[in-house]
Order: sequence, then C-alpha cells, then structure tokens
Amino acid sequence: MAISSSVRRGGLALLVSVLVLACRAPGAAGDDSEFEDSTSPKFPGCDNPFQKVKVMYWVDGDEMNSLTGITARFGKMLPVTASDSQKQKAVVPSPESSCAKSSAQAAILASFLMTSISSGIMHASNSVAVAKRGGCPFLDKAKTAESGGAAALLLINYDNDLQKIVCTQNDRAPDIAIPVVMVSQSAGLRILSVMENGAKVDIQMFSPEKPAFDGAIPFLWLMAVGTVACASVWTFIIVGNEDKNSPPLGGEEAPESEIVELKTKTALVFIVTASLVLLFLFFFKSTWSAWLLVVLFCLGGLQGLHYVASTLTVRFCERCREAKVTLPALGSVAVVSLVILPVALIFVVCWATHQDSPFAWVGQDLMGICMMILVLQVVHLPNIKVASALLISAFLYDIFWVFISPFIFKKSVMITVARGSDDGPSLPMVLKMPKEFDTWNGYDMIGFGDILFPGLLVAFSFRYDRSHGKGLTDGYFLCLMIGYAFGLSCTYVGLYLMKSGQPALLYLVPSTLGVIAALGAKRGELSQLWNAKV
Repeated sequence: MAISSSVRRGGLALLVSVLVLACRAPGAAGDDSEFEDSTSPKFPGCDNPFQKVKVMYWVDGDEMNSLTGITARFGKMLPVTASDSQKQKAVVPSPESSCAKSSAQAAILASFLMTSISSGIMHASNSVAVAKRGGCPFLDKAKTAESGGAAALLLINYDNDLQKIVCTQNDRAPDIAIPVVMVSQSAGLRILSVMENGAKVDIQMFSPEKPAFDGAIPFLWLMAVGTVACASVWTFIIVGNEDKNSPPLGGEEAPESEIVELKTKTALVFIVTASLVLLFLFFFKSTWSAWLLVVLFCLGGLQGLHYVASTLTVRFCERCREAKVTLPALGSVAVVSLVILPVALIFVVCWATHQDSPFAWVGQDLMGICMMILVLQVVHLPNIKVASALLISAFLYDIFWVFISPFIFKKSVMITVARGSDDGPSLPMVLKMPKEFDTWNGYDMIGFGDILFPGLLVAFSFRYDRSHGKGLTDGYFLCLMIGYAFGLSCTYVGLYLMKSGQPALLYLVPSTLGVIAALGAKRGELSQLWNAKV
C-alpha cells in the first residue's frame, strides 16, 4: 500500500506543523471559569457575588442560541431557574450608551427610554434595556435605565471579553433594584443588529447553578487515556510491525526518514514556536485566524482518518494489501488507499460545514483521535533526556501562560485563547464531550497537547520495553499508563475544587516523567533510559 515518497514527506511536514500549532493553543482542561475575585471594592449595595448568566433571546418568536453574560456587583440578583425568570421585550435607549449629558437629557431618558422599530415607538417599562458600554459610569447607566422603568439592563462590552462591573472606592452605596448584566461585544451585536433591522426581540436571563456531578468527565477521561494507550501499541498490535519505522499513512514499510526523531533542541523549538502561536492567537483573535486553525485541523484529521482506516483494513484483510494501481506522478498506490481517501475527505468536509450541529463533537473527536494516533507513530522520543527537555519545558510553559501571564497581559493568555471568539468557529484542537446534565449545555474539553506530550513518553516506554525484552510487570509502559491516568484524574479533581480551567501538564508531567525517572533510578536503569535510542 505504498504511496510515493514525495507525497508521504509532504504529509509528514503537514503533520509536524499541525502538531506545533495544535499542542498547546487551547491548553485548558475545562471550559468553565469563575468570575469571582478579591480585589474589587465591596461595600453595602455593591457586594453581590458575580453570577454567570444565561441570556436567552428570541427574534420574532424564534429562539436563538443562548449567550453568556456576567452580573454586576450591584443590582438585583437573577433567579436560578428559567421558570422563575420572565421573558421581556428588548429595547434600545437613545442614545445607545444610555448616558445623559445634562439634567434635561436625564429627564428625557428617564421618561422615554425607548427604541424605534418598524411597529413604532416602544417604552422601556418592564423591558430589558440594551445599551453599549462607555460614555458614563456603570452606575449612571443602571440608574437611568431603572428610572425609565426598565426591568433589567443588558450592557454590551467594547471587546469580546466579559468585563466585571464593579464599584470604585469613591462611589456611594448604590440602590439599584434591577439586574445589570454584561455580555461580550460580538454577543451583544447579534441582538442589536436584528433590532436595527426592525425585528422584535425578547430576552430572558437567569443564572443556573452548576450540577454537583459532571457526567461528561469520565467519558473524556476514557477518550484521553484510551488514545494514549492505543497510539502507543498501534504499530505492534494493528500494523503488526515492531520495526520503529512504521508506515505513516497506511502504507507498507516506510523509510527511516519518514520518522521524526525529536532532539533536545527540536523539543525546545517546539515550545518556543507554540508560545509564538499562542501569542499570535491572543493578540489577533479573529474569525480568519480561527478558520486557519480549522483548515489545518481538517488537513491533519484527513491524514489521520486515512491512516487509521487503512491500517485497520489491511490488518483484517490481508488481500487488500496486495491490490495496487499505478498512477501518474504517484506511482504504485494501494487500491484500499484510493477507496478510503475520498470517504475520509467527505467526512471531513461534512464536519467542517456542520460545526454548529449538536453532534459535531463526535466528528471532531474522531478526527482528533485519529490525527493523534498518526502523530505518535511519526514523531518519536529516542530517550528520556529529550523527553525531559520537552516535558519540563511544556510544564513551565503551562504554568507561565496560565498563572503568570495575567500579571503581564492583564489576563491569562492560555485561558483567553482556549475560550475562543463568539463570532467565529471554536478552536478545534481539543477533545470535547457535551455536559448532558448541565443547564448551560456546554462542553468539557482537553487540549491535544495534554495527550500528545505525555503520549510521546508513554509510546517511548512501550518501544523501550519491546526492544529490551520487558513485559508488563517488569517494564515501564504499564506504570506510565497508570501514571497518566492518575495525573489526568488529578487534573479533574483540581478543576472541581478550583472551579476553573486547569493546566493539565501541571499534573501530567510529574505523573509520567517523574514515574519513569523514579522507577528507572530504583531499578538501576536510569542511565540506559537517559541515553537510549529506540
């Protein structure tokens, strides 16, 4: 089932590029984050806890995808369930900022907080006032909306983050009796744009509590652990070839040049490159950059699907290996490869064009798992010296971009990138599982890098055991698999206790690299592991 060498090398270069781009960009193990902090001033009337708000809205009676918002330190608290909240008309004040520059204008706003729509003029009484941020303090906006009869104030931020609405030390104790909620710019503009076109918009806001049990996490844990285990033994069990030069795209024996053997310098370059990609996504978070990653993911997923399906087919149908055709410029190509490639292409195109489907996560996970299996066949760690350089660098990388970057960039760079943008496709470089028991209907996620980086070491341990005649009990593979499973479990425990996305490598590096180093030292084989060539 050989393919021409030039095609294979082109695919290999693409895979390595995808690996660099995908490994750490989304690096957070979960998609929830708490808004609470201890730095903003608190005093009576301005001491509410921040609530994560589900903003549901209807356009001319048709329900749209819900938005996410955050409540202010002041104002009325929102109900927990939808049944306790009301659907109310949305109105836009004039001016849109809901700011009054004079007492006369304040009186006008208070009396006629309204919006012009195709059906005429509508007063804000018992409605949700939708105003843009800026022009005057938050408290002034809230007082104006409340005095005009609005039942709630929905503020639109001037960027795609959720800004905490707080009081200053100089503010007097506010007496605001309506809820005040902020949404991101892209989310708010969805509402404003349809209202400007004359559509009738209704809004309902409430703050659901997170369930105590997240049923998606065990399945996500199984997918991650299963991917590492499967990719580590793939060449031996499925391809049936113990030679380290396993075929990268479902072909027969590949030349040695098709395997990328990482070196210490290469490992460090990976981290530097990943950091630059992360910064690029942070500063240039746009629709086109998100689509660029989607395209790269689709190309990598296509090769992964083709490789996995081809090797499985040949494994269970020996005759399929023999059927070949000769094509111009490609040379001898296996028929099974020609059959599987179009099917894989159709699958990838269907996923790319239906990313908003409730079941798109299935296709994304399948493509991601296949791509990671392929990457772990192509990219090898020769010893734990290189593994130490790669994993320790990645460990420090995680800590810096999650915990230290907020002191430099005012926010966590990695978590900001992981959240993505509201006005473009979500970043696909994650395995995800829907939260079926959560009112938010969100996803639990784990970044590809949290599987690939430790997976490289686990795959090395399997090859080392095979080349040195070790079994499960006296080898390293089983211990590292247990260590990876334990470290991932600790990640989710940390996610539950800290209520925020966790840098998984903070737990996974000690539980894998630490385990093989400690076990090797105990057995007197640390020097062999350090200088191995497998």
